Formats: sequence, structure tokens, C-alpha cells
Amino acid sequence: PLKSNLKSDNIQKTFDSSDLAFCDEILCKVSRSFAAVIRQLPPTLLVDVLIFYLVLRALDTVEDDMTYFPSNDEKVKALLSFHKTALVDPKWTMVGCGEGDERRLLEEFPKCHSVYAALPEASRRVICDITQRMGTGMAEFVDKDLGQGTVDITQYNRYCHFVAGLVGEGLSRLFAVSGLEQSSLATELHLSDQMGLFLQKTNIIRDYLEDYVDGRAFWPQSVWKKYSSTGDLGYFANPTTDETRLAGLNCLNELVTDALELAPDCLAYLSKLRCAEVFRFCAIPQVMAIATLDKCYHNGDVFT
Repeated sequence: PLKSNLKSDNIQKTFDSSDLAFCDEILCKVSRSFAAVIRQLPPTLLVDVLIFYLVLRALDTVEDDMTYFPSNDEKVKALLSFHKTALVDPKWTMVGCGEGDERRLLEEFPKCHSVYAALPEASRRVICDITQRMGTGMAEFVDKDLGQGTVDITQYNRYCHFVAGLVGEGLSRLFAVSGLEQSSLATELHLSDQMGLFLQKTNIIRDYLEDYVDGRAFWPQSVWKKYSSTGDLGYFANPTTDETRLAGLNCLNELVTDALELAPDCLAYLSKLRCAEVFRFCAIPQVMAIATLDKCYHNGDVFT
């Protein structure tokens, strides 16, 4: 198991212990895959990445809630201003948005803000910049009807860029300003973006049915309409004939192949890292994504 560095002296002296304890606890609740790799990071980077993750998770919760806002305009306003409200006002909260632990994250956000405010200015600048750009990107998709997925590969890639590629860029910049990686890593925008897209596309492929049922799907129509004889994305769910089953598998395989085309850039990115803990942080989720795609390829269970 990976060892947590959260109890290191440097961290304990810099941040309010009860607020930091909340951030650690909520991280473990809202993140299945990232908690362990974040907590093993070196003390000079750990809290920066932890807060970056929680801020974006809070923003994502606002984007995901389809019933909280009285109108799309209100939701767009909340997404566009998130970096100016949540990251500026130490008392800012949002009550009743999201579910479970994500709702609690928003309702007790001042504890995250307290830790954020104690981060180095360079890290805060990166977190605020990415939050603002991600909120703007999410706002672009609020009014789009995603019941039948994205329109084409271009829109699919654009959505993945906003919700995950920007995370890759932000992480590269945090790695660089921490001094653990070379400053040039902050300029590797393309490779950083591809790292995020690879993870996001894997999740989108895996979550086909859940997203379709929620009425907010991301499989590109330019791909799946080649395989759906009814012209509906739900065609692949619970197939009753061999023809439908095979069509679904062929569509799935095309999307898995599209995601795997990002793998060489991900390996190129990993080859640029020099800090062992940062390498682990980046490599473990990538390996898990490759294993997920391996499991999904030609697997009808994706549709059930």
C-alpha cells in the first residue's frame, strides 16, 4: 500500500489541522481512484494537488446536478463565477446541490477555502486559472441536448478537454511550480491534455448505460449512428438479437480504439517525469485506464 505523507511536519505546521483533516476525509469519500496516489505525493506538492482535486470536484458537482438550479441561465452563472465566489469568499457555500459526500463538500467548502488560502501564491494562481477555464467550458455545454451524446468527435474531444484535459495542464503546472519537476513541464500543453483525455474517454466508454439513462451522454453521434439501425443511442442497451449485439460491440470497439490512440502521448508525458512520487501519481491512473479499456473491448457487459 502507498504511504500517506499528510502527517509530515511541514504540512501540519502550514495548514489548519481540522480543516486539513476534513479535506483528507472528504477526498477519500469522493475519490475512489485518486485518494491514495494524491496522499503519497511529496509534502511540498501533496496539499496543492489535494485542494486542486477538491475544488474541481466541487465545480463538477455543480455541473452534474440537473435539478438544483431553477434555470440553465442560473447554472451557467454559477459555473462562470465559481472561481470568483468559491475561491475568493472564505464563507462561500452551496447548500442542497449534489448528493451524498459531494453535497457535503459544497456545504462545508469554507474548510477547503481555508486550506486553499494557505497554499503558495503560485499554486493558487494555477488552481484559480484552471477552475475559471473549466467553468467556462462546462457552461458552454449546459444548453446542449446531450440525450443522444455529443455531435461528433470534435465536440467529444472538446468536452473531454474542458473537464479533464485542463486538469492535466493544471497538474503539470503545479508539478513545475513545486520544483519537483522541470519548469518546462508547464509548457507541455498537448501531452498534458492527452493525459486527461485518455482518463476521461475511458470513463465515458465505461459509463455508457449510466449516462444514457441520466439523459446526459457523451458517445459521439458521428460514431454510434454508423451502428444503430434505429438512430437512437439506446439501441445498444439490452440487445435482443445477434445483429444488435454485434453492432454494439463494433461501436464500442471503435471508441476504445479512439481512446487507445492517446496512449503513445501518455507514455511520452510519463517519460518526462523525474520525481518517483509524481510518476506514480500519473502512471497508476493511466495503467488502471488501460486495464479498464482492455476489459471493455468487445465486452457486451458495457451495455447492461
